Amino acid sequence: MKKDLQKYFIAFISIFFITFTFNIEAQNQSSDREVRKTNIKYKKARALQASTAKKMAKVYEALEVVDDKGEPNPDMETVLSILNELRRDMANLKSYDRSVMWNAWAFVYFSDGKYDQAMDAYYNLINEPEVTIGLRVGALLSLAQLHLVQENYKEGIELILQWMNEVEKVTAQSYSLLGQAYYQTGDFRKSLSSMETAVTMAEEEGYKPRENWYVIMAASIGELKKEIGEKESLLRQIDIYEILVNLYPKKQYFIQLGGSYGQLGRERDYMITLKAAHQKDFLNKESEYLALTQLLLLNQNPYWAAQVFVSGQKKMITIVDEKTEEEKVVPVVKDTEKNLKLLADAWRMAQEIDKAIPVLEKAANMSKDGESFVLLGNLYLSEDRVEKAVEAINKGLEKGKVKKLSQVYLTLGQAYFELEKFEEAKKNFRIAARDKDKKIKQQANNWIKYTENEEIRVANLALRRDYIQQNST
Repeated sequence: MKKDLQKYFIAFISIFFITFTFNIEAQNQSSDREVRKTNIKYKKARALQASTAKKMAKVYEALEVVDDKGEPNPDMETVLSILNELRRDMANLKSYDRSVMWNAWAFVYFSDGKYDQAMDAYYNLINEPEVTIGLRVGALLSLAQLHLVQENYKEGIELILQWMNEVEKVTAQSYSLLGQAYYQTGDFRKSLSSMETAVTMAEEEGYKPRENWYVIMAASIGELKKEIGEKESLLRQIDIYEILVNLYPKKQYFIQLGGSYGQLGRERDYMITLKAAHQKDFLNKESEYLALTQLLLLNQNPYWAAQVFVSGQKKMITIVDEKTEEEKVVPVVKDTEKNLKLLADAWRMAQEIDKAIPVLEKAANMSKDGESFVLLGNLYLSEDRVEKAVEAINKGLEKGKVKKLSQVYLTLGQAYFELEKFEEAKKNFRIAARDKDKKIKQQANNWIKYTENEEIRVANLALRRDYIQQNST
């Protein structure tokens, strides 16, 4: 999370910096790198000396040159020639003229990636007694941004606060910059407060707050978890993630929102969030599809659970083999025994037994124990496919490692009973009757008596049938 925020931070500063004013990059001149505190009342506007104005006009023209394709192609030779000439003649320039020159130098140095020199140029500009308000406050903010880019967060924050104190109108953007700087220093309370102010101001100014403002708010709240409590932290993060999924619908925000709901035990909200992400085709991990499948089952939506699972089986992704480094196209949801049993459960609970059976057959054949075959046998039995049920349950018993053995033998005995294989039925009921569980023991003994009676009844019917046949001939 912190690395992602660092990327956001640097990208934001770069964009902010380039678009703010005529900015950045200065030379290693003699500078004490200190913003002088004076009682000077700065003017909003001043006039350049005629000779300086002509030279600066040529500088601006040279910087605005474009190539045949309309791409920026500044004539830096002209720019540097004029600016060097002005710097050599600094002693004869008025203070305001020097400030304009330093502003241009700052821009040139910044464009060339020479941040230290750009900062020196801005300090020189700010410390000119006749600098205008516009140039001064622009330089203050640019200096703040340069300090932040170089991870001098304390100095950056001080300059932002000074800028806020001197500028006529503080913007939402500047509060967001301050909030990001506070976050980098570990002052999460001030970071959160600044970002909340930025969001409020942006809404009042009539535009959508930036995505990373909300991200930093959520991250700050997460960092304050020990202070404000885990539940309060989750609730406040949920408010932010709900905004993010609406304004900036990305997979990570749906997952973070759903995970927060899950931590609060709000499974239905978790399910709805993951389902929305699924509908937007954001899910691309097996764990995500399985989580949604299980949540749908938990909320008694087995049919949709099965549909989600199947969509994960059909969705293909490209992975790189760690050993061979070859790319492979594989389904997101793999056909493991555990996964297939989950799908079979979903189809079974949705009363789609004809779809559940082939899935469970596949799982059973993959299994190292007999559990899946026993489950398969029960499904066959529910569909009156009794011979198949007997075959599957016996396979399960042969494989072994079957839980609740007595119940399995009881079920197998019932299947044999349906086939009128009474000796086999009684044999299995007797095994079940050995169980220590009184309930199972009683059921098994009752089935033994019932089977004996049914065996007599069937035998008597057979005798009567034979008697009738003999007397009718």
